[in-house]
Amino acid sequence: MKNKFYTYIQNLQDQICKGLEDIDGSTKFREDIWERPEGGGGRTRVIENGKVFEKGGVNISAVHGKLPDTMQKMFGVGEADFFACGLSLVIHPKNPMVPTVHANWRYFEMYDENGNIINQWFGGGQDLTPYYLFEEDAKHFHQTCKNACDKHNPEFYPNYKKKCDEYFWNAHRFEARGIGGLFFDYLKATEQMSMENWFNFVSEVGNSFLQAYVPIVEKRKDLPYTDAQRTWQEIRRGRYVEFNLVHDKGTLFGLKTNGRIESILMSLPPHVQWVYDHHPKAGSEEEKLLKILAKPIDWV
Repeated sequence: MKNKFYTYIQNLQDQICKGLEDIDGSTKFREDIWERPEGGGGRTRVIENGKVFEKGGVNISAVHGKLPDTMQKMFGVGEADFFACGLSLVIHPKNPMVPTVHANWRYFEMYDENGNIINQWFGGGQDLTPYYLFEEDAKHFHQTCKNACDKHNPEFYPNYKKKCDEYFWNAHRFEARGIGGLFFDYLKATEQMSMENWFNFVSEVGNSFLQAYVPIVEKRKDLPYTDAQRTWQEIRRGRYVEFNLVHDKGTLFGLKTNGRIESILMSLPPHVQWVYDHHPKAGSEEEKLLKILAKPIDWV
């Protein structure tokens, strides 16, 4: 399974990078191959200063070795070996009318002293963070997520949509990071779902990513915007940074397993503001967004 999934994310990285390069039209992803001293490595691809995308990364990695002490405590186990691979992406567009997007699909194995698999699971999801809310975009993104889920189980979309709303919650701000999407973790074999079934589901979601995001970018990338709207985008990006550094499990996992810092922190936007006690004008589009982020909405 680990070889099958790693091959899948290698191909998916190629597809997503090409799809995003085609939309931008002005620049390409820069590739960086790296190795982890304790075992494994990855292929980081970053796009910067494009016509459409100000900064973004589409990274894959496959790491293995002894499970670090911090992760032993997290999983409630003693010494063990592990293997983890995944694709993680964050795209920050230049135009504030285009939402930021994040996605991640991953696979994890843990072994006993004889190399036998004692635990394995899939995780991942995709979510959208707009700066200005276009309801038709939110509906399109969520409908695409639902379509992918419904091919496998009609309960998946409502369950994983709810988990996404709960996970991407900036607790110290009492607001959502964005308008959500899907989030799932610890997808393990059951009587109903084998690991092969879970692979089929996770790859279905991964394959739906470009369909979920590209039409939104195409629709919004050439809309006019003001300096004030750009400032709002940078203030909201600050909230994005706060979530990733304070709450995000993927970031914390990377930092605690001696991950590659440049790849872990590629999710951070290039231009951000923190304005003291900032409040948008009453009745404005900016205030409308904040009201939406205060309570999750059923978009489909």
